[in-house]
Amino acid sequence: MPWLHSLRHSLRAGLALQRQTNEPAAALRASVGVAVVLFGALAIGGPRLATSAALGAQMAGMATFQRSYRPRPFLALAAAAGLACAVFVGYLAAPHELGYLAVLGLWAFGAGMAWSMGPTAGIVASMTVAAMVVVVTLPVSIPQAAAHAGVIAAGGVVQAALVQFVPVRRWGRQRDALADAYASMADYARRLRHDPLAGFDPDPLMVAREAAALTPRQARLRPADLGGMRALVERMRPVLAALADPRVGAAEDGPERDRARELLAAAAEILDAAARSIRTGHPVPAPDRVLEALALPPGGPVLRAGPGRRAAQRLIGLLAQTNDALESPADEHDPTQGHLARPSLLELLPTAFGSMRRNWTWDSPILRHAVRCSVVVAAVDALGRALPFGHGYWAPLTAMMVMRPDFSQTYSRGVARLVGTVLGVGVGTAVMVLARPAPWVCGVLAVVSVGLAYWLLRAGYFAVSGLISVYVVFLLSMDGAQLWQTVFERVGQTLLGGSLALLGYALWPTWQTVRLPERLADQVEAAGRYAAAAMTAYATPGPAARQDLRRTLLAYRTARSALATSAQQSEAEPVRHRGLRPSQLTRARGALAATGRATMLLEAHTPTDPADAVPEAAAFAEVLRETTAAAAEAVRQGQPPDFAPLATAYEKWSEERSGDAPPPLPLRAAGLLAEAFDSLADTLR
Repeated sequence: MPWLHSLRHSLRAGLALQRQTNEPAAALRASVGVAVVLFGALAIGGPRLATSAALGAQMAGMATFQRSYRPRPFLALAAAAGLACAVFVGYLAAPHELGYLAVLGLWAFGAGMAWSMGPTAGIVASMTVAAMVVVVTLPVSIPQAAAHAGVIAAGGVVQAALVQFVPVRRWGRQRDALADAYASMADYARRLRHDPLAGFDPDPLMVAREAAALTPRQARLRPADLGGMRALVERMRPVLAALADPRVGAAEDGPERDRARELLAAAAEILDAAARSIRTGHPVPAPDRVLEALALPPGGPVLRAGPGRRAAQRLIGLLAQTNDALESPADEHDPTQGHLARPSLLELLPTAFGSMRRNWTWDSPILRHAVRCSVVVAAVDALGRALPFGHGYWAPLTAMMVMRPDFSQTYSRGVARLVGTVLGVGVGTAVMVLARPAPWVCGVLAVVSVGLAYWLLRAGYFAVSGLISVYVVFLLSMDGAQLWQTVFERVGQTLLGGSLALLGYALWPTWQTVRLPERLADQVEAAGRYAAAAMTAYATPGPAARQDLRRTLLAYRTARSALATSAQQSEAEPVRHRGLRPSQLTRARGALAATGRATMLLEAHTPTDPADAVPEAAAFAEVLRETTAAAAEAVRQGQPPDFAPLATAYEKWSEERSGDAPPPLPLRAAGLLAEAFDSLADTLR
């Protein structure tokens, strides 16, 4: 879309408000932590020390609301440690203007690179830059700087202690992630009743897998009803698809289709009951009529012998296991209920450095974002100091909190930050002008503001920006100074920082649009490996083949999610790729979805007995792997892919088959794969 339309889209997205809030009890707990630290520091050391302490507690509390499955106390302590270090290092360099700008630029660069470890790390690192530019204006000596850093760290400790000893809905995020996976599977079962080839979004399963990664201590404390449930819902997806697909499952119409719809409806109700049970922690049994629907009909089997009946039997078995697990959760110490290992902090360091090293290239949006942050924040800080206005820290603070690695978030958050900050500063200053509150009253108003910000954190960045701005105004007003005269200076500095951040992105952008061919090629290659692994599992059944199938499935989901994210972000960008039109990308993703469905049909019936092996599948798997790898490289180079070897291999396999028996499932799936990849070639030609 053109720039004007892109900016209009960003404006609407940034100012949109959602009807979503955080847990009121969690918001109240975090605001109590701010109040304890703020008023304690105010009584001991005065308004300046209280300002630092409250900022540390507020940002540490904000970290506990980020989307992460690390323990909440760990997030608060990590944020507090980063904030304290940033403040102390910034103060040491503050007397030397050029040295301070260099330190600020390097710190902003590191905060930008932290996005390589995920959004939570990037957001917390951005907070440390904001704390540096605000708090370095307060101390007047090194001991005082150390004291400010200490109270900031104390704010994080208080927030961590409150989270630990005043729990609010323990394991709530893990429960929500797993419940969302079951709810999405229930929705998938319902859609399959009406559309046997309905698509499925694997993102809830990916999130549930991420939530299931635990440290050894978490594994010991995990509720029993969360153990083993993820594995059950993961195994249901290919079985549901195999039952509904008329090519290998129930017939397209007649009694078989009616029976399949009945089973799918029962599966949806049981999965919904499972989602409610997991979310609340209290068993919600499925109705008896639903369980009765799983039994054989009075007239005997309706589904004909073959993959369809096997899929129905497997589905009934999985649903029975799910229902049993909800009524009597497995023992949390049962060794069969394993968990994904989450690395400790020391184990995480090599992973973090490896992630940064992989992004150490000019093609990486993370490195470009880090350079942008470094240059813009340092330049904005220098300009804010040079202008004959006060409160110069508002400009770099705004610039750092606005910038993100992609266009859509930078501009939508930039608009929200600018408008929210202007309104927040205006409201806060108006209160100061009209009421002239005492320092302790300013502290109370600050706590109320930050409590509302915690509560409305999910409502939109516009509301949060406004409330945080009000909070900062009240906080910085506790020293009794008449700050209302500087409202235009604050607003001007905010507009300056935000505008230069948006301009910096426009001058040196990182477009997701130009990365679409690379993302598409990654999914083509991942789809080929996934399908080849499924074929290999038929050629040589065994644990090793199933493990490889699982590994390639996860890689395929990751590649699919990356392409979907890039495609969504590119829709708001004011550029278009000359070699890949949006309509082409849509059709290409549809063709790749067809390859995923065909592979799922194979996965649903993977043999475990070597006697059921199909040795001919090995040759097709090898051709599949080589052809898709070459096609992916062609897509990266902007050339049309060639999938003709797949059609040739399928025809050869079909000709070599002897007898009048129905073709084996791998052969039928090979035909579907060849057809889907041929459709992809036509799309990209």
